[in-house]
Amino acid sequence: MDQEIRQVLADHARLPIDVWAVGDHVDLFGLGLSSHASVNVMLALEEAFDIEFPESMLRKSSFESIAAIRAALGDLLRVPAPS
Repeated sequence: MDQEIRQVLADHARLPIDVWAVGDHVDLFGLGLSSHASVNVMLALEEAFDIEFPESMLRKSSFESIAAIRAALGDLLRVPAPS
């Protein structure tokens, strides 16, 4: 999952640094991620993982770091426990 997240960031975040070298908890907005670019990242993540972010996750904190993105995707991709 991390490689896919980093590839989406590399392709859509328009950051002035190499996303492959960014730590998991580094603030992406502090590195230059704009709100416009974060929307592009969100849309690309939805396409890459075949999910849709619910309105409750459409906030800055969901996309502020690679770890935050991973956690949000983990919540969305969780397979329900068998009954």
